[in-house]
Order: sequence, then C-alpha cells, then structure tokens
Amino acid sequence: MSGFRFLNLVRPFLPLLPEVSSPERKVPFNQKVLWTAVTLLIFLVCSQVPLYGIMSSDASDPLYWMRVILASNRGTLMELGITPIVTSGMIMQLLAGANLIEVDFSLKEDRALFGGAQKLFALLIAFGQATVYVLTGLYGQPRDLGAGVCLLLIIQLIVAALIVILLDELLQKGYGLGSGISLFIATNICESIVWKAFSPTTVNTGRGPEFEGAIVSLFHLLFTWNDKGRALREAFWRERLPNVMNLVATLAVFAVVIYLQGFRIEIPIKSNRFRGQRGTYPVKLFYTSNMPIMLESALTSNVFILSQMLASRFPDNILVRLLGVWEPMEGSPQLHAVSGIAYYMSPPHTLTEALRDPIHAVIYIAFITLTCAAFSTTWIEVSGTGPRDIAKQLKEQQLVMAGHREGSMYKELKRVVPTAAALGGAMLGLLSVAADLMGAIGSGTGILMAVTIIYSYWEIGMKEGGGSELGGMAEFL
Repeated sequence: MSGFRFLNLVRPFLPLLPEVSSPERKVPFNQKVLWTAVTLLIFLVCSQVPLYGIMSSDASDPLYWMRVILASNRGTLMELGITPIVTSGMIMQLLAGANLIEVDFSLKEDRALFGGAQKLFALLIAFGQATVYVLTGLYGQPRDLGAGVCLLLIIQLIVAALIVILLDELLQKGYGLGSGISLFIATNICESIVWKAFSPTTVNTGRGPEFEGAIVSLFHLLFTWNDKGRALREAFWRERLPNVMNLVATLAVFAVVIYLQGFRIEIPIKSNRFRGQRGTYPVKLFYTSNMPIMLESALTSNVFILSQMLASRFPDNILVRLLGVWEPMEGSPQLHAVSGIAYYMSPPHTLTEALRDPIHAVIYIAFITLTCAAFSTTWIEVSGTGPRDIAKQLKEQQLVMAGHREGSMYKELKRVVPTAAALGGAMLGLLSVAADLMGAIGSGTGILMAVTIIYSYWEIGMKEGGGSELGGMAEFL
C-alpha cells in the first residue's frame, strides 16, 4: 500500500490548495460557451500583461521554437504558459499507469488526492522554473535586479501558473467545454497564424520596410509595384518574412488533417442488457489525438533548455557539444542548434534546408516518426484507453462485440487498438515534418495540435447538441 501512503502525503496540503467546486446541476450548453469565452479572455489578458521588474529581455530565448505550442508569451504573466500543468499531469499519469503510485480512480477520495497531488506538483514545477528563469538572467542579471525584484518576479510567475491551473480546472469540472490546456494551445497557435497573415507592422530586412503579414504584403505590393508579375512572385515567395505560399501550405495541412480525422474502424457492438440494441465502437486513426506530438514537444523543449543552459556555462566540454552547439541566428540574438543531438532533434524549416543537409532531414524524420509512434502506444496503456481497459468498460456496461464471444473481445481489441495508436502517432509525426518542409506558418507540430484540438471542440459541440454516437448504449471519446 506504499502508493496510498504517497498520496496521503498530499492530504495536509489539500485545504491550502485553491479549488473550483463541481457544479451542483448540469450546466446548460450556452452557459458552457460563455464560461469558455470568459476563460479565454482571462488567458489573453494575462498573455499581454508584462511582468513587473524586467530590466532586459534581449537575451536568447531557450523556448523560442516552443512558445506557440506551450501557450506562453515571453516577458508576460504567461511566461510559463501551460508547461507546469502539462509536465505535472504527464508525470503523475505515467507514475499511476506504471503502478509506481497506487490510485483507484473509482474512489472519490483517491481522485481528490490525485488531483491535489497533480496541482501541488504543478506549483512546485512553476516555482522551480521561475527560479531558474530569474537566476539565469532571463530578465536581467540578478545582482542588477536586486533580491526584492527577483522574489517579486518569481511570485508573479507562480501566481500566473496558479491562474492557469484554476482556469483549466474550471473547464474540466464541467462549467465550460473541453480543457483549458487545449483551449490555450489552440488559441495561441491560431493567434500566431492570423497575425502572420494579417499583421500591419513593418519590418526592415535590409531592403527597406516591408509589411509582416502575408496578405497585407500581397495587396501592398500589387498596389505599389508597377510590374504586377514581379509583385506576385515577391508576395508568394519572399524569404525571411511570411509569404502567401506559407499560408497556402498551412491551409493544405489543415485540410489534410481534417480529412484524416474521419478515418476510423467501426467495431460493431451489441447490448446483452437490451435485446436488439446495437451500435459501434469507433477506433480512430488518430486514436490518441494530439498526445504523441505534445509529448514529443515536451521532450524536445526540455532537451533544448538543458542544452542551451549547459552550452552557455561549459561551451568547450565535449559532452556538452555532443548534446548541442548553439549559434546566434543572422541579425538576431536568438540561438539555434548547428550540430549535436539538439540539431538532429530540430526540424529543417524549408525544403532547401533539408536538401542542403539530407542526413539531418532523414534522422529528424526517423526520430519524430518513431518517437510519436512509441509515445502513442505507451499513452494508451498509462491513460486507461488500452485494449484491456476498453474490454473491461464494455463488459461492465454489458456490451459485447457482435459476432464474437465475450472472451475473445480483448484479443480482437488488442489486434486493432495498438496498431491504430502506433500508425496514428507515426502519421502525425510525418505530417509535422511535411508541414515544416512546406514552410507552414506556426510550425508543423503547432498546426497539427491546433487542428486536432479544434476538431475535438467541434465533436464536443455536436455531442452536446445531438447525443452520442452509440445512441445511449455507451459513450467513449
């Protein structure tokens, strides 16, 4: 019973942790939409409120490539984004799935303790990250800031992390739709895409001021250049700034992912309790949704942070250089990996870049495909969506597969579910690579996460309005 002793360590902290109480009655759909909109508004406001006490923010950003996916905005209250809550949730799920901590989710008390442990762990991670950010000089040298300002910056980041945790809990408890994490990720990515398409700000890339937004730039070039053919070529293919082809690639990836969302295997099931009542249990191609790509992003971001921190302290150490060598990007203090493990874990951002170093491209494609497939297969076991768990749930609801004995249900599910999970994970990895090579706006990983999240919200809306797919026999998502 060592697992229960571990959860009991959290019990004294439960009264101190702020909590959103569950609704006493079912929240109507229009109120859920309203609460979701309010949650989103609070997140957007926090994303624009700057941290008080920052002296300098012109140093390289170790999370530069991951900001959009982690729903974070540099130098604001949302500096940490969803990182603490996602990291905490994943670690706790893995510990519970691997039976390193014993928890019975059918018991209300255990669920409360597990949720409390997750929340407490997220706050500890936020404290750790905030302390590292401040003490490593991300906002200015600590000796210049002073102890009081350093402490104030850490408190601001922890309070902001707590706000994110409570907003996510508000939606998860049934007041809103979906989860706060998914909502914030999708919003951040969509905001980035819209900004790069319609941004009215001008940027000087050495050829005079140009509009950042691809669509704004297109119309500006067409109206101001006499040679319309040259203007179109410039708008569609310009370098360093978003162009129309980037936008077309983004829309193409959106369309392909939405099309593939419809791929599923329908397993016919029937009820032993209600004679003649039949339905289907759908096993989707993207069975684990965006979880594999989210786990891969978390792994990559942690390697990048560790590598950059070590490289700044021990630039000549052979093991540190093996992990990653970082150099500033042209015309920017931002660092990017040029060799080492971190380099092969980072995507080639254009087809030209991939052709220039085909070994990098091949290793990266193999890495992301195998990693996403492995994470997807592992996740079904630790999240309770594996074939054994599904067979148990169907049996509890007195549902069996049509044409199969009750005993062979697990065998049939084991043949289908892990295959769908691995194939779906690998497909997500390949789509992410394709999106990056096509130059899609917001990174391939970001676009895939946005599409899968938006699609899940559409499914939630359909379910709230039109009932479940099994006609009341069973309900699985």
